Amino acid sequence: MADQKILETFPNPAPRRDYVIEHTHHEFTSLCPMTGHPDFADVTVRYVANQTCVELKSLKLYFHAYRNKGIFFEAATNKICDDLGSALKPRSLTIISNWKARGGFSSIVTAEWAPKRRAKKR
Repeated sequence: MADQKILETFPNPAPRRDYVIEHTHHEFTSLCPMTGHPDFADVTVRYVANQTCVELKSLKLYFHAYRNKGIFFEAATNKICDDLGSALKPRSLTIISNWKARGGFSSIVTAEWAPKRRAKKR
């Protein structure tokens, strides 16, 4: 599985403002855990930064770490969402994976991350 430690960040240049950052990686590849065949996707990372932004070379290396991993579409999308959410702690984060057609099906999986809210004490 891809290691979240690959992800590097840098300070948000405008932390007082909400603005949307969107990166799309057009060469995401993983392996189907059932057949071993390659799966291809466009993965879009859309977020509103809090204190940090993701550095793109590290994001590319993180995505490339999936190339030889057997993982379902849904699991890959949610793992990316969890790892980026944990690394960035953004105000909001959406991961959209658009999987290329195989066997007559194409699939789009969307996962959203939000900061955990503290439970109220009684």
